[in-house]
Amino acid sequence: MKDPRIQRLAEMMVQYSADVQPKQKVLLRGSAVAQPLLLAIYQEVLQAGAYPFLMPSLPGAAEIFYKIASDDQLGFVPEPVKLAMETFDVMFNVIADENTRALNNVDPHKMVLASRASEPVTRLFLERAARGELKWSLTLFPTQAHAQDAEMSLTEFEDFVYQACMPDMNDPVGYWKRVHAQQQKICDWLDGKENVHVIGKETDLTLSIRGRKFINCACHENVPDGEIFTGPVEDSANGTVYFSYPAIYGGREVEGVRLWFENGKVIKAKASKNEDFLLKTLDTDEGAIGTNEGITKFTREILFDEKIGGSFHMALGSGYPETGSVNQSAIHWDMICDLRDGGEIWVDDTLLYKNGKFALDLS
Repeated sequence: MKDPRIQRLAEMMVQYSADVQPKQKVLLRGSAVAQPLLLAIYQEVLQAGAYPFLMPSLPGAAEIFYKIASDDQLGFVPEPVKLAMETFDVMFNVIADENTRALNNVDPHKMVLASRASEPVTRLFLERAARGELKWSLTLFPTQAHAQDAEMSLTEFEDFVYQACMPDMNDPVGYWKRVHAQQQKICDWLDGKENVHVIGKETDLTLSIRGRKFINCACHENVPDGEIFTGPVEDSANGTVYFSYPAIYGGREVEGVRLWFENGKVIKAKASKNEDFLLKTLDTDEGAIGTNEGITKFTREILFDEKIGGSFHMALGSGYPETGSVNQSAIHWDMICDLRDGGEIWVDDTLLYKNGKFALDLS
């Protein structure tokens, strides 16, 4: 029997998150494992009067690609992918894996080559999105593999996912509009501020946000959501950061990550697990505060983990132009720092955040 929450999620994503309009060209991407949700979104897009195009991937294809592809093949980006990024109005992406560790033994060099090849397409996507020419929305379809990563049964993980995406099942859109209104107060307060100081366990980091814009994330691009973020001034980060949770990228889990910054550059990096992979992948850009109080458990899926209430996360790699960031990279790798036990964020000598809660009354 089909879970009715799947259709409910598809309705919210099409009608609210991406606000699909008649005659828009809409791209649907995701693994065939996510067929129930992809088809539900496809149906909703058609009912909205738009023009959907399905571009599903097959389980196991990426593993075969990285195992067999030559350097020349790793550097090839198919023309239809470029064309889609140039011409479509809306894009939906659905994460769904049968095996989240399928790429664990891939040579990192191969993944770097493929990422570098796709960088121009990624940059085009970011620039069009920043200009409002391309709306996008990303979510996850729960599978056994993701449930195992989260140390839950599939039923428990399904409940977790849908509750995080739609905390108010009777009025999910109304809920996210209220989140947007509350978070906008924080964004407005941050407007015009200049300096940020993040303090936590083995963490003492300063950076500049002068002239930068904070983005209010309330379930439009990421589903679920609950964060505010910006792109710090590129040469401003100084100090150290310890990332409390494992950092996962391309299925590779890196634990005990510690980074040392000087004038916006990582000058030293350590990890207790997969340090070599970390060192081959570094660059830095975005900083964000996770605000979703409904997400309290680490699941090894960054779509949820970066929103953990009481956390601060930093992305290594490409920045979002709408923040004012000009950082360009072949990667975008989020790492999470838990601030719920003594952590603080100071902005222009005012305490904004303490022990995972906002310290200012902006109601």
